Parts: sequence; C-alpha cells; structure tokens
Amino acid sequence: GAACGRELDPWGLGPPGSASGAHGLCGACVAELVSRAARCGRCGAEQTPGRCRSCHGRPADHDGIVVLGDYGGSLRGAVLRAKRPAGRMLAERLARLLHDRHGDAIAAWRIDVVVPVPMHWRRRLLRGTSVAGTVARRLAGDARLPCAELLRRSRATALQNSLPHEGRRANVRDAFAASPRRVEGRRVRLVDDVLTTGGTGAACRQTLVRAGAAAVFVAVIARAGRGGDDGEPDSG
Repeated sequence: GAACGRELDPWGLGPPGSASGAHGLCGACVAELVSRAARCGRCGAEQTPGRCRSCHGRPADHDGIVVLGDYGGSLRGAVLRAKRPAGRMLAERLARLLHDRHGDAIAAWRIDVVVPVPMHWRRRLLRGTSVAGTVARRLAGDARLPCAELLRRSRATALQNSLPHEGRRANVRDAFAASPRRVEGRRVRLVDDVLTTGGTGAACRQTLVRAGAAAVFVAVIARAGRGGDDGEPDSG
C-alpha cells in the first residue's frame, strides 16, 4: 500500500467496491489517505456544521468540488511518489479511492467529459508523466465517461509552489486555451492532483466557461492549506 507496502490486489484495478481491495491498498493505508471529515462543496475545505469559514462571501471558483484528503502526512507522500514516472499505478489507486469516496456526489454532477489540468509540454517532458492525466483517465474509466484534453497551456508559467500565495492567480491568468467547438454545452469534471490557492482551477474554469462549458466541477486528490507545505504541486 501507499503507506505500508502491503497490497491486497497486486494491480489495484478491480471494479470499484470489489471485495479484494479495488485500489490495491490495505485498510490501514486507506484510513490514512482518505479524509472522512465533512467538506465544503464550494472550496473543498474541512468544515464544521454551518457556513464554511474558508470561502464564505467569496465567489466560487467552480460549480462543485470533491477532495480525497488534506495535503499532508501519508497522502502528501503518496502524491509525491505518484509524480514519478514509476508512480502511474499509485496515481490510479488514488483515483480509485477518490471515486469510491465521492461516487454519489460525482454522479449527481451529470458530467459529460473528464478533463485533466494540462502541463506545459516542456514540463511534461522533464517530469515524464502527468498525475492529473493519469487520475483523469482512471476516473473517466470508472465512470464510463470520455476523457479528453480539452485544455492546453497557451504559455509556460512558473511553478505555483515557487511563488507566494498572493502571486499564484496572476501567474496562471490567461495561461490556458480551449476550443469552443469541443467544449460548448458540455458539463466538465476538471481533474488535478493538488489544490492550493485554487488559482489554476479558477483559470481553467474561466477558460472553459468562455469556450461555452455548461458547468465545471473539480476533483482533486489533495487540498493544501494556505499556510501548509505545498511540496511539489504541478499546478494548484
């Protein structure tokens, strides 16, 4: 498993909910990776009953969001390992956990297409893999939906974790492009690995809405707190 090295299913790609560990992780690992706390459907932050203190009074960056857990501890380690070329299977297992945890909420979104947040081609070449792409394809497969790269990076940007939080939204503003012919009228599930300030997701949503998307929902593996360690998010 991601935390202890033991596996229930050596491939971790059985049907969701199967008895032998559909995600190939032991119960202890799942307990460490998956947050059971109530979360705000607008920003993904943990919340106590009542109004969310993180986003109250702010316009939403998307039409809804699901999060596997907070970016820290075992989940942070799993995300960082999934970013390596050898981490594709782990990325798929994290996607399966996300699907299992939030399947009902995701089904209510009535999604038409799953779209990964794109990496610039130079960064993709350097890293050798895209976690968002792997997670998006797995989520799409589990939901029997198409996965399409409807967004592209129109310019290279600095890594979000290299910038102060207040500079991140400006960093990705107008950094994406989409074709109205492929987007118009579709309900999109946007997928990324880590959400920090939400600037990347907001920029992607704005691009998709301008291209005619009917709604844009977000699914991310981890949500980093504003004061937390971002590690190596590709976007955020």
